[in-house]
Amino acid sequence: MLTIGNPTPSEISLYFHIPFCTKKCNYCHFYVLPDQEPLKNQLLIALKLEWKRMLPLLINKSIISIYFGGGTPSLFSPDRIQAVLETIHQDLPFDYSTTEITLEVNPENGCFSLMRAYAQAGINRVSMGIQTLDQELLHLLGRLHSPSLAKRSVLETYEAGITNLSIDLMYDLPRQSLKHWEMTLQEIGTLPLSHLSLYNLTIEPFTVFFKKQNFVRPLLPDEETSLAMYNAAIEHLTSFGLEQYEISAFAKPGFYSKHNTGYWLARPFIGFGPSAFSYWEGKRFRNVANLKKYHQSLTLNQSPIDFNEQLDPIAHLKELFVIQIRLCQGISIADFEQRHGKLSQETLETIEQFILDGFLTQSNQILSLTKKGVLFYDTVASELI
Repeated sequence: MLTIGNPTPSEISLYFHIPFCTKKCNYCHFYVLPDQEPLKNQLLIALKLEWKRMLPLLINKSIISIYFGGGTPSLFSPDRIQAVLETIHQDLPFDYSTTEITLEVNPENGCFSLMRAYAQAGINRVSMGIQTLDQELLHLLGRLHSPSLAKRSVLETYEAGITNLSIDLMYDLPRQSLKHWEMTLQEIGTLPLSHLSLYNLTIEPFTVFFKKQNFVRPLLPDEETSLAMYNAAIEHLTSFGLEQYEISAFAKPGFYSKHNTGYWLARPFIGFGPSAFSYWEGKRFRNVANLKKYHQSLTLNQSPIDFNEQLDPIAHLKELFVIQIRLCQGISIADFEQRHGKLSQETLETIEQFILDGFLTQSNQILSLTKKGVLFYDTVASELI
């Protein structure tokens, strides 16, 4: 089993939100903008200004991961990505070879020459949004690529030298059958992947699917099929050498996501860009979800933050617990309490009941989800919160 150590006090992660999209997908609820060059130039200026503004917080910190998410960061040119990385490196040097530097990519942007340029700019990990290899489902999701383009983009990215390669897959999609899901999984096994993130569809407010939910919801797989899809994914992916290390994450040895595990293990991170979240010293804050206002605030040397929450210690403790129990390595209660604080008697009693009911198991002082607990994680989480 992959074992992930706890972050040290000096470790941090950085996230950059690149909100541009050629087309917004039908399930997407993130802040996105049209693919326009003037807006990209505006964002680059603002990102550099925000970096300088946040730099005093980061002195003497060690950067573990840098993540360019979106949106579609692969619409932000390699020279712009390089400019951001060089700005960071000048002020807070990091090792390009050991720091995980991820770029989210859509398959329609995954050609060899572009991926080689990103590699030369400093990107050493790609997360590609394939979602499915079923053409009908891709159309239903509002995706622009075809199954053949998705597979070709993975191969060209790998050939371009970015061999730390992850993809996203989605299940619980409208009109998705177990048979077609297993066909997608079998095809995935032919690709040179080091990591895979698995997501079931959630219908979020302010999305096309939400507006059409009366049409969409009756087309979703039932609970029995959903569980069968999840179990099929575990079976196929582990047979390909991708070990499950979190409920939704699979990796080859040495290729777990440093960035995502930072979120799960409460590593502090700063988010840059419009709508980006940060987690720092018991606070959670977010930048304004508007590029014009974000840029304007920074050019006036003002904060772009429009949401700032001091986390309630008790609620935050429970939140950390239900996030960290997702990791297959489990939780040492003693270690958890030493790092984050004492769990309440009520929480400990709930944990004991989940052990009796077969949702959790404890061995050598390590608490972890059982297979039943993984399948019904939402139930476990809601009770513990």
